[in-house]
Amino acid sequence: MTMRKYRDNLFREMIVDNFAGGGGASVGIELATGRPVDIAVNHDPDAIAMHKVNHPFTQHYQEDVFAIDPEKVTGGRPVGIAWFSPDCKHFSRAKGGKPVEKKIRGLSWVILKWAMSSSAPRVIFMENVPEIQTWGPLKEINGAMRPDPTREGETFKGFVAMLTTGIEKVHPAFSEACEFLHLDPNDADAKRLLCGLGYAVEFKELKACDYGAPTIRKRFYLIARNDGRPIVFPAPTHGKGKALKPY
Repeated sequence: MTMRKYRDNLFREMIVDNFAGGGGASVGIELATGRPVDIAVNHDPDAIAMHKVNHPFTQHYQEDVFAIDPEKVTGGRPVGIAWFSPDCKHFSRAKGGKPVEKKIRGLSWVILKWAMSSSAPRVIFMENVPEIQTWGPLKEINGAMRPDPTREGETFKGFVAMLTTGIEKVHPAFSEACEFLHLDPNDADAKRLLCGLGYAVEFKELKACDYGAPTIRKRFYLIARNDGRPIVFPAPTHGKGKALKPY
């Protein structure tokens, strides 16, 4: 196999792939932008090993995503794109009524860590199952931690509020975010969450088959921007209709 050649430009914005897995999202990002992902993060050694093979120009971190310091790994360079695909098994319909792990269910809080940093990404992408929109507080039911059915979606709405225009201090999502991000609810960084981080946010459920991939599963996509430019979701390329390619 011949090694690809690549010459970096240290003045450009960086691209970060959190929860990088084997590198599928990184392949898509590279196809879209024309350049390799700069940083990939995953706690799993097998995922990182596979990603290294497929993405030799990427800096890899085998770490818990919350252990990563955005300013340190970027060296202060601006971030143009940050992609996040948090573990979705505790939101998936396949999980059913089984007990859940609070830490895994709260992985999306790491997005706020990046958004609060001096390396705050200009564009944030989040991909998950549609049920992420039901993200709410947990409570003990029959001796196990399960989603509180009376508060469905409460945490998700609080998460979006902190990314955008802010949230009330008494909102339970604020205290949970502080817990995961190790913030004192009364310090300056936490108060930034109360005021909102100033991103514009839009989200949709899309099917990859409408864009040429062989799967009919719906996925949730959230885009957040802090650069004042519009958020534009792509138009379908495949489906029924004269202007579309067949599935």
